[in-house]
Amino acid sequence: MISFLQPAPAVPPLPPDRTEAEYRRLRWQVFLGIFIGYAGFYLVRKNFALALPDILKAHPEYTKAALGSAMTGLSVAYGASKFIMGSVSDRSNPRWFMSLGLLLTAGTTFLFGTVPAIYGSLTAMIVLQTLNGWFNGMGWPPCGKTMVHWWSTKERGLTVSVWNVAHNVGGALVAKLALLGVWLFSDWGATFYFPATVAALIAVLIAVLLRDTPQSCGLPPIEQHRNDYPADYSVAHERTLSFREIFLGHVLNNKFLWAIAVANAFVYFVRYGVVDWVPTYLQTAKGFSFKESAYAWSAFEYAGIPGTILCGWMSDRLFRGRRAPATILFMALTLAGLVVYGLNRHGPLWIDICALIAIGFFVYGPIMMIGLHALDLVPKKAAGTAAGFTGFFGYVFGSAIAGTGVGWIADTFGWGGVFGTMMACCILTMVFSAFTLGHRTTSASAAK
Repeated sequence: MISFLQPAPAVPPLPPDRTEAEYRRLRWQVFLGIFIGYAGFYLVRKNFALALPDILKAHPEYTKAALGSAMTGLSVAYGASKFIMGSVSDRSNPRWFMSLGLLLTAGTTFLFGTVPAIYGSLTAMIVLQTLNGWFNGMGWPPCGKTMVHWWSTKERGLTVSVWNVAHNVGGALVAKLALLGVWLFSDWGATFYFPATVAALIAVLIAVLLRDTPQSCGLPPIEQHRNDYPADYSVAHERTLSFREIFLGHVLNNKFLWAIAVANAFVYFVRYGVVDWVPTYLQTAKGFSFKESAYAWSAFEYAGIPGTILCGWMSDRLFRGRRAPATILFMALTLAGLVVYGLNRHGPLWIDICALIAIGFFVYGPIMMIGLHALDLVPKKAAGTAAGFTGFFGYVFGSAIAGTGVGWIADTFGWGGVFGTMMACCILTMVFSAFTLGHRTTSASAAK
C-alpha cells in the first residue's frame, strides 16, 4: 500500500486531565471533516445527468439511451467500489484516503468540462464516468471507519443520522453550483469544472480536519473512554486486520450482514423507484406540469432530513442501540405512504405531495440505518468493508435495477404494477431486517 495511506501509529497517551477536552474538540473537528467532505463527493457525482440536455444539444448524434449507459457505468462502479475500496479503507488512514478519493473524482469531473474531445467518443465518456463512480466510492468507507472509532455504539445512531444529511446537502448544492458556474462563465462545461474546483478545495479541507484513530492522537479507544463496549469486544478489535481476516473472518461468513445487504437492495429499489420516476409519473400519468412535479420531487428529498435524524435518535434511545426495530418501523410507515401515493391515481396533487413527504421522511431512515447496522455487525477495523458490502447490494441490485426495471414494469404492467412491486420491496426489507432481531449490538456498560 502507498506509504502515506498507511494507518497512523498510536502515540503516547495524553495526561488524563486533558483527555476529555481533547476528545470533545477532536470529535467536533473530525465530524466536520467527514460531513463537509462527504457533501463534497456529491458535488462531483451527478454532473453528467445535469449536463445531459446540453450534451444532447451539442452532440445530436447520441441517443438518450446511449448517454444513459455512461450513467449506468457510474452507478455500477460506485457500488462495486464501496465494497472493494472499503476493504482498502479499513487498512488506510481515512484522512488521506478520503482526500485522495475526492481529488481523483474531482479531477475526472473537471476533464468533462475542459476537454471537448471526450464527447467525440461514447466509449471515452463511459470509461471516464465509470472511473468517476469508482473514485466516488472512496467517500463512504472512510467516513464509516471514522465514526466507529470516534463514537461508541450507544451514541452512534444519532451521530450517523446527522452525518447522513451531508448527502442531502451536497445533492442540493451541486445544482446550484452548476447554475452559478454556467452563469459566471457562459459555458455549460462549467456544470462540471466549477463544482469540481469546489470539491478539490474541500479535499484539502478534509486533510486539515480529519484524523485517524483516537489512539493516533494520544487518546484511549472510544469504548474505554465512554465505557460502552460491544458484546464481543476485545483488544484484538484495535489491531489492523488482514484482507483475509476481514473478508473471510468477519464479512462473507456473517449471516446478519448478508441479511441486511439483501434488505438494502430492496430499500434502494423503493428509494430510486420513487424519486427517479416522480416527474415521469406525475407528468405522464396524471398530467401535472414540470414545475409541479419538481416541487413534489423536492418535497420528497427535503423530508428525508428530519426523518433520518429521528430514525437514528430512536435507534439509540428508544431501541437502546438496536437497529433492526427502527428499520422495520420506518419501512412499515414507508409502505403506508406508498399505499396512499398509489391509490391517489386520479386525485389532487396535494395528496401526492403529502404522500411523497411521508415516503421521503420514512424511507431515508432505513437507508441510513442499514449502513449503520453494518458498522455494528463487525469489528471496527472491518467497518468500511461491511458498509461497502451492503452498499454494493444497494446500488448494483437496487438502484441500478430500479432505473430500467421501473420503466419496464410501467410499460408492461402499468403504474399499478410499479406500486405493487415497490410495496412488495418494503415488505421484503422488513422481512430480511427481522432476521437480525436476535443480534445484540451492545452490552451493558462495564469496565473491561
